[in-house]
Amino acid sequence: MAQQSRIVLAATALRLLLGWYMFIDGLQILLTPGWSASGFLLGAQSFPAFYAWFALPMNSWWVDPLNSWGITLIGAALLLGVGVRFASWAGALMMLLYYFPHYALPVVPHGYVVEEHIIYAAAFVLFAVLPAAGEFGLAKYLRRTFLGRIPVVGALL
Repeated sequence: MAQQSRIVLAATALRLLLGWYMFIDGLQILLTPGWSASGFLLGAQSFPAFYAWFALPMNSWWVDPLNSWGITLIGAALLLGVGVRFASWAGALMMLLYYFPHYALPVVPHGYVVEEHIIYAAAFVLFAVLPAAGEFGLAKYLRRTFLGRIPVVGALL
């Protein structure tokens, strides 16, 4: 098997695994009645005022759905291979936002600075910059339809 084929398969496998993880996590949040990000946000140890602002009642109406649907749709995009680059940048940003609240940096529970959210963010950045990560998916087929001819939509596919 050629080197490029191995890279495509490895990137696709990692994309699918992380997509599944995000999609299932998002579904669990969506299916939990009364779920709110406020508890997570109000417990922030790093940048507590910044995260507390997101937990304010005037913001929870958009923060909670953006969070739950964001996780779910990022996972779905990775699974389907549609909008992989856009979803990957969104996922990297989301993971960085999740990284800071519960750690008194630079010490984190399982290491020093690096923990799972940083690793997830790095994987998302890999998908965003490595075209091979989006090789297998529906985007290739959707680009040939009328959707692919719409400038903004075609670029996101």
